[in-house]
Amino acid sequence: MKFFKLFLVVLILGVAFSGVAVADNYSKAISVFKQSEAVQPFFKNCYGYAVFPTIGKGGIGIGGAFGEGKVYQGGKVTGTTSLVKLSIGFQLGGQAYSQMIFFQDKRSYGEFTSGNFEFDASASAVAITAGVQAKAGTEGVTGGASAGPSTGEQAKTSYKKGMVVFVHAKGGLMYEASIGGQKFSFKPN
Repeated sequence: MKFFKLFLVVLILGVAFSGVAVADNYSKAISVFKQSEAVQPFFKNCYGYAVFPTIGKGGIGIGGAFGEGKVYQGGKVTGTTSLVKLSIGFQLGGQAYSQMIFFQDKRSYGEFTSGNFEFDASASAVAITAGVQAKAGTEGVTGGASAGPSTGEQAKTSYKKGMVVFVHAKGGLMYEASIGGQKFSFKPN
């Protein structure tokens, strides 16, 4: 039984952190998000954004997530950021995903880049995938599906406290979908 638990932990963490050590391709991650009709308006109207090409997450009761990213303003990189999340509770699995955070205005950009920033418990993320979108947070869960832009309704989202978060699953499976509690650090160029 001990061997099985150890094997399961190694397997889950291996899946969750499989892409973290490899140099990530920021332009590829941005391109994936730009293909989503739900995300496109935010690229056109945001003050800036942060992109995390790969975040690894895993846990069995006690879990964690880590990822490194870049922060952009006016199309130029202004600094680097890292994300750390520790959690305790009912969770099982491992997952790798990309994440983008859009800043509506100078105030929200400044809040994020002030050094250490943390999402509060009301934060939620919109998941983008081919034809399916879901929103999960402490205020509830919503979702929608579409065969294409002209045949169905896309999930709607808007800025909350000047920020909006999108995630794109890359692999793995994990029961635990909150982003509240993520802590970010920022280092200017």
